[in-house]
Amino acid sequence: MTSTDPMAEIRASFFIECEELLESLQDGLEALGSGDSDPETINIVFRAVHSIKGGAGAFGLDQLVEFAHSYETVLDGVRSGETEITPDLMRLLFQSGDILSDLVRLSRDDEPIEKSLTEATYAALKEVAGSSDEEEPEADIDFQPMGLAFDFADLAEEKNAFIITFKPEAELFTSGNEPLHLFRTLAELGNITVTCDASALPIIEDMDIAQGYLSWTLRLETDAEKTAVQEVFEFVEGLCDLKIEDDIDLPALPDLAPLEPVAETVSEAIVPLSATAPSAPAEAKTAAAPKPTVRVDLERVDRLVNLVGELVINQAMLSQSISDTGIPGSSEIATGLEEFMRLTRDIQDSVMMIRAQPIKSLFQRMSRIVRESSAAIGKDVKFVTEGENTEIDKTVIERLSDPLTHMIRNAVDHGLESNADRVAAGKPEQGIVKLSAIHRSGRVIIEISDDGAGINRPKVQQIAIEKGLIAKDTQLSDAETDNLLFAAGFSTATEVSNLSGRGVGMDVVRSAIQSLGGRISIASTPGSGTTFTISLPLTLAVMDGMVINVADQAMVVPLNSIAETLALTQNDIEQLGPNKHLVRNRDTFVPLLDLGVELGYRHALPSYEGAVVLLISQEDGSRAALVVDTIQDQRQVVIKGLEESYGRVPGVAAATILGDGQIALILDPTDIISNASLGAAPDDAPFAIAG
Repeated sequence: MTSTDPMAEIRASFFIECEELLESLQDGLEALGSGDSDPETINIVFRAVHSIKGGAGAFGLDQLVEFAHSYETVLDGVRSGETEITPDLMRLLFQSGDILSDLVRLSRDDEPIEKSLTEATYAALKEVAGSSDEEEPEADIDFQPMGLAFDFADLAEEKNAFIITFKPEAELFTSGNEPLHLFRTLAELGNITVTCDASALPIIEDMDIAQGYLSWTLRLETDAEKTAVQEVFEFVEGLCDLKIEDDIDLPALPDLAPLEPVAETVSEAIVPLSATAPSAPAEAKTAAAPKPTVRVDLERVDRLVNLVGELVINQAMLSQSISDTGIPGSSEIATGLEEFMRLTRDIQDSVMMIRAQPIKSLFQRMSRIVRESSAAIGKDVKFVTEGENTEIDKTVIERLSDPLTHMIRNAVDHGLESNADRVAAGKPEQGIVKLSAIHRSGRVIIEISDDGAGINRPKVQQIAIEKGLIAKDTQLSDAETDNLLFAAGFSTATEVSNLSGRGVGMDVVRSAIQSLGGRISIASTPGSGTTFTISLPLTLAVMDGMVINVADQAMVVPLNSIAETLALTQNDIEQLGPNKHLVRNRDTFVPLLDLGVELGYRHALPSYEGAVVLLISQEDGSRAALVVDTIQDQRQVVIKGLEESYGRVPGVAAATILGDGQIALILDPTDIISNASLGAAPDDAPFAIAG
């Protein structure tokens, strides 16, 4: 049996807290960069750096503390109004925030920190702050000795003295803070006397290690002002009961008495204070307290997600078994099963909410990519985000980082013109790259857009011809030309740079998106810019689906892609040519696709009158009708990926296990429609997964 190191747990908790502080820091800097000069915004930025510095000092992370201290000094100058916020200063503050994030990451992973990482930025911070470490050159002084008489009694009266009562809450310890480090910081301000109150300490059998039972009374004699004392407790504010009072009796407190008499004395002093406090403020404090949170290892959440998936499968099997027995729906068993299904769905929704996280952290990383990329090629770029609080599965967020990074760099390097070219085209010198996210039809839609020159389609076609991707006389639509960007090794860069030109491009991005069950599309207007749209599932674990039959094969179609179901009549069908059919739907026509033909299971039917179709709605607003044999049921299914075992299968998103134990493919309707054969024979079908 191995014992867990408590300090290691506290250290891990500190670095988790650092992630939240860095996010708060980034938010504050973005607000400052947008012209928000609210003092509270500046205080938020300052407190984030101050808290990281304080926690890092407790663990002896000297390089992190040193850099954070210089950063904090500059922010303190901004906070006091001594340092003016300028564009150059904002660039330095953003750069310092990026480096602070790197230092936290390296410290967390116990990796060496190269001096070159911080050297230039650290020097810039010291220059802005006005380094006090450098000695001023001594001027020639005509020194004349002078006698001084000190009245130490008067000096003693000028000292400040404070009585501090401090009782930590349990949350203070779980956040990685330690009273001893606070007391040591106070001791640096002057002479300190500490008295511990252990009167609330229970016998060991009744002790709860998660609770704090001790409190302290401290007396501090210092030359510092009260604000300096308050700053010591600044990053534990809200995690303790704290009172700082002026002490008018300057003589030092007597030596500490034995534990029990001291406890009684302190207890008598504290009880009247709490007893005389009005009840209304106490109630207000309770109401304003933040909701308690628990940090859980992601592996435990993943295990819970897998168990919920198994629960969904077993619930489906139970439903299938009861259905096969012919038990009527009004029976107690059927009623109990319905309640079980409802509870299963509630559990599944709750577990998915645990895994869901705002996409904000990913967007903040992209902000750094824009800053570094634009600086590397000398472009003035403004980064705009929308929908940062859109929630998505944490696994999706992690796997989306690399493709988004590549696309953001492409937008800066390829999408936006140079500053001079923009001015010549009558545009503002500063280009705009926009990143947005929104929930739509049970999926997450992420858009990366720029206001650059748009895709140079003649150039794209010429490069495709040179690389042998298309024939010289091939006639392509705009959409087909744009999709050439996803060809393997395709690049429009004329020179190899740190950002692009090595032929590892959008094909890798598309593969990464497809591995997440997503799709990517392009829309571009010459002279106005380009927009890449990514459509992703909310989760990679469980989904609602429609179970269908095609040529005696059970399959699942995602429910969020189905607009409606129809049974066709002769008046609904129009034929164009020998193999192409259209379906009339509310005064519009949509293409009719036979799913059995598209998947290579059978030949086209002689007539589609009376056929059952699924009307599929796509992200771009277009629709198509898929012919199926029958519709079985609507149910939750557990998503089982096929990528690792079989690679990407066109038209197939994943697989699942049905209630009867049968394996069914989960189809990707949009992929099927975009690659439709429009009536080809089974041997020529684009998917041909039969057999």
